[in-house]
Amino acid sequence: MTHPATAARRPGEQALTALGLGAPAPSPADASPHTFPGGGRWRTEIPSCEGPEALAVVLKESSRLDVPIHRISQGSGIWMLTDSEITEMVEATGERDIELCLFTGPRGTWDIGASVRSDSRGAGLRARGHDAVAGCVEDAVRATELGVTCLLVADEGVLWTLHRAREAGIIPVDTTLKVSALIGPVNPASYSVFEHLGADSVNVPSDLTLHHLTEIRRVSAAPMDMYIEAPDDLGGYVRMYEVAELIRRGAPLYLKFGLSKAPGIYPYGTHLRDLTLDTARERVRRGRLALDLLARHGADGDMAPLGSRLPGPLHRFPTGARPPAAPLNDEKNKD
Repeated sequence: MTHPATAARRPGEQALTALGLGAPAPSPADASPHTFPGGGRWRTEIPSCEGPEALAVVLKESSRLDVPIHRISQGSGIWMLTDSEITEMVEATGERDIELCLFTGPRGTWDIGASVRSDSRGAGLRARGHDAVAGCVEDAVRATELGVTCLLVADEGVLWTLHRAREAGIIPVDTTLKVSALIGPVNPASYSVFEHLGADSVNVPSDLTLHHLTEIRRVSAAPMDMYIEAPDDLGGYVRMYEVAELIRRGAPLYLKFGLSKAPGIYPYGTHLRDLTLDTARERVRRGRLALDLLARHGADGDMAPLGSRLPGPLHRFPTGARPPAAPLNDEKNKD
């Protein structure tokens, strides 16, 4: 589906032109031709909502500041929530028709592997070994049985496994799979691979240039997530004044309202309660600031309808049938 890019006023455009410092008009060739199914070029997401209490704060503050929310995501992990906590979050977001996205299983720093703590960061925050993948699958099955409709993934193998599980009916077919910023792709080829592995939205690093977004949109229409303000451990980038152009280049785009200069809260526990609630509240306020900028620049009219969550038709690798594993004691397979 195609849609003309919104013609937004660029920051300071009128004043700079009057001073002889105007910039060339944006090239129409740079604009993404894609939209979300059902219309709209952008959706909103509040990340790092670490339980029912933080969720209640987010919902209350979003009502007070009139911040529309399409998705709320959590970062500590499904295993850090009880069944009753997950059910409470599912019910609260369901009442507002907001998608709830919870993070799957063991990853990187939730593991004994030392390489991720080395200067090179080793294998990153991926799932190490069969048991870590199994933990992610366990989380996915448990969460979807409790009504969660979106799963956050930080490993390519877990993504492909959950996509196959979705195709096989092990988890609901309309479950959406979101790729974490922890492994976000930085070029169009890798972005396309994530789409083919089953991603329904892909969180790209917040330091990608505008041209990088245009390059990605030439090969993939899979929804993109981007921190408009990134946490410090993801760079702390603040791109408020670029919001309209990020949408023009990157649509369909989830605007993620993160928070820099804030201590980490993963994995969450009540010892971090006050910090978690304060930062949840401030993330919503950051959303209001970004939306105000969009309105001032005349680019706030292309928001996707509230309650929309599906990504539309995407390209996938064929799942096929898995060949049977050879018996370990098969004499023909011995050296």
